[in-house]
Amino acid sequence: MALVTILSDFGDNDYYLPAVKASMLSINPQLNIIDISNQIRSFDIAQAAFILRSTFRDFPKGTVHLVAINTTGGMAEGYIGVKLEEHIFIGPNNGILSLLADHEPGIMVKFADLHLKETTFPAKDILAPIAAKVASGAAIHDFGGPLQGFKKMISRQSKVTKDQILGHVVHVDVYGNLITNIRKADFDKLNPGKYTIDFNREQLNRLNHGYDEVEPGDCFAFFNSLGLLEIGIYHGDGAGLLGMKMDSIVYINFET
Repeated sequence: MALVTILSDFGDNDYYLPAVKASMLSINPQLNIIDISNQIRSFDIAQAAFILRSTFRDFPKGTVHLVAINTTGGMAEGYIGVKLEEHIFIGPNNGILSLLADHEPGIMVKFADLHLKETTFPAKDILAPIAAKVASGAAIHDFGGPLQGFKKMISRQSKVTKDQILGHVVHVDVYGNLITNIRKADFDKLNPGKYTIDFNREQLNRLNHGYDEVEPGDCFAFFNSLGLLEIGIYHGDGAGLLGMKMDSIVYINFET
């Protein structure tokens, strides 16, 4: 039996999350349901996509991921199931599932009208039952046919030249650390040995290996476990103290 994960903007203080879990457990009480996060900012597809893209591969292949972000806003585009890298994703066709990888899913299914209901709570009444049945052994093909209109969103990419990498902050974590879309692979390919990292009136000329290589209150920069450049202030709220936020620009300038 597959695991089921939940990613939502429900929070933990309302009835939405337990209602969705109850819907799945009423179909199969043996399901193992794991929360990825239910603290996504309301309707924030970019934040949800970053967290899901950063974590789904750490779960066993075959895991079913229930994605409940802006599900009521997805009624016009419909609800879908996709198979990507041996993982199954169940959610609205609102673009979030197009941001999980740099390639399209191998299988995409649009759920048939037979499985859709008139509801103000589609995560509970539409998506949860399908996720529970797929995790219990059903195939996503059992619930619909090939998806033709896969809604796509384009994530912001870093700009790379031989002299510079220009990137943007794509995520601010709970500590105020700023994660960018500058990839270690690009840096390693271009790095001549001397460079500066420039962001909002700050400049660093070295990379760290971890947070504690600088003194509390000092800036750090390193490539994190995702292979992305992360900057911040040790034991401080980097976003607030540096005056940076989502989409702020970060440069790496190479000196030849």
